Amino acid sequence: MPIHPCLSCGACCAHFRVAFHWAETDPFLGGTTPAELTEKLDPHRVVMRGTRNGTTRCIALQGDVGIAAHCGIYEQRPSPCHALQPAWETG
Repeated sequence: MPIHPCLSCGACCAHFRVAFHWAETDPFLGGTTPAELTEKLDPHRVVMRGTRNGTTRCIALQGDVGIAAHCGIYEQRPSPCHALQPAWETG
């Protein structure tokens, strides 16, 4: 079975801001996303480094966008990344 093209593209990780509640970086609260890969956005949210503004590319993105890219912290990725569905899956 062929690999879904969205699973190796990385374009979303190089285009969108990834903002989420800071608690997702706190292991004492059950968070798993590495805090050192984030920066403060506001009192309640952090963003993945590289996605805040300007030229966007998540610090966890590895490889070449559109060719062969993947998340370097896939098992520890934040909730917006968990919620993202591959394109065309739901119409």
